[in-house]
Amino acid sequence: MQTVSRSDQAARAQDTAREDASPTVEVPPVTPGKHQVVIIGGGFGGLYAAQQLGRADVEVTLIDKRNFHLFQPLLYQVATGGLSPGDIASPLRGILSAQKNTRVLMGEVTNVDPGAQVVSLADGRIVPYDSLIVATGMSHFYFGRDDWAEVAPGLKTVEDALEMRRRIFAAFEKAENTADPELRQTLLTFVIVGGGPTGVELAGALAELAFHTLPNDFRHIDTTDSRILLIEGMDRVLPPFPPELSTRANTDLEKMGVEVLTQSLVTDISGHQITLKQGDEVTTLQAGTVLWAAGVRDPGMGGILAASTGAERDRSGRVIVNNDLSLPTYPNIFVVGDLAHFAHQGDRPLPGVAPVAMQEGKYVAKLIQKQLRNDTLPPFEYKDTGSLAVIGRHAAVVNLPWAKLTGFFAWFVWLFVHIFYLIEFDNKLVVMTQWVANYLTRKQGSRLITEKVFEKGEARAPATPG
Repeated sequence: MQTVSRSDQAARAQDTAREDASPTVEVPPVTPGKHQVVIIGGGFGGLYAAQQLGRADVEVTLIDKRNFHLFQPLLYQVATGGLSPGDIASPLRGILSAQKNTRVLMGEVTNVDPGAQVVSLADGRIVPYDSLIVATGMSHFYFGRDDWAEVAPGLKTVEDALEMRRRIFAAFEKAENTADPELRQTLLTFVIVGGGPTGVELAGALAELAFHTLPNDFRHIDTTDSRILLIEGMDRVLPPFPPELSTRANTDLEKMGVEVLTQSLVTDISGHQITLKQGDEVTTLQAGTVLWAAGVRDPGMGGILAASTGAERDRSGRVIVNNDLSLPTYPNIFVVGDLAHFAHQGDRPLPGVAPVAMQEGKYVAKLIQKQLRNDTLPPFEYKDTGSLAVIGRHAAVVNLPWAKLTGFFAWFVWLFVHIFYLIEFDNKLVVMTQWVANYLTRKQGSRLITEKVFEKGEARAPATPG
């Protein structure tokens, strides 16, 4: 393992940052002489690595732009008003407060210097490391059409979910306040691009909202007139799942009122108009709200690693790693979670899902401890515990290594798994209570619009009933 003295690290980092206007300040270790493990990213991979190192004879520094861990699998419920952001977020300092060897730094990493073994933050701080774990995840990808981001928000952050929530509920409010029947139908048309788990769960939650939660809340519109379209470029929704589960998910969605369009590619989004290509046929749709659930790419950290270490990346920007999740050129730098391209098991890279990140984070933490004892660990091997997606009330699909489940039992398994993996007890209690209330009343309790709906001069005349 490469080591450099702390004085040399600071001096070299000063040289590399000399052109930066911000003064460079080294963040000293709490316990000098301890092996310094720096983790970038407080998602599933980074957090599970930090927790695994809680009793190790090392000092852990977890760096994240946010001060909280976000349970991303339930973001779609924030976007559709079923949960509040605080229900699925936990303060990182609170989660790790009992680990006396661990500290949390809030900051944005802008550079990694593998020679000096330091990471640089945007505010000028530098943090030395002996082992570095990068777990920053991925962002949404618009396949070269970044201009679509303004009209079709993705779902990776709390801000994304709140923006989706604002657009969804604003669409109903605007529909209630227009006398133009064509505009009303456009506003009541929702398009989700991407038929993976996120897209399927969003579509199901929107159908529940439009067809069961909201019908009695408005006086001038019938929310059951809403159109919800799920667009997928492959020949079936949930492509990673077995075909029979994809078929069942498709059937359940259609029963809920969702229009599923497979083998359909979005070629343009302009205002309220979406252009689709289905084989040789080109069609257009009018939709008031477009939501993006297709494609991922590196948000920047993969590029930083590639530039500083020479690491290779795939087309999505994921960093190609060894079978122990280290970089080929720097064995003390590890990449875990969605950002890692791990192609040493099976015929394709491991998927970017939470269980993969959790297992990779724990593995790297164990490997570092083994290395400090001059011991070894076999290459990482992902143990597939299954995959699951919820469609709606009493409807889900679960693909386990030993069984394929659908319907009510799959829905119950989905509920249990998500409650189990929520990080803190109070989050588990709050979410479980909210789900029980939503189940009994079908009222989504977090349907807040915190920004203005109507622009200045926009018509707001009450619609004619019917």
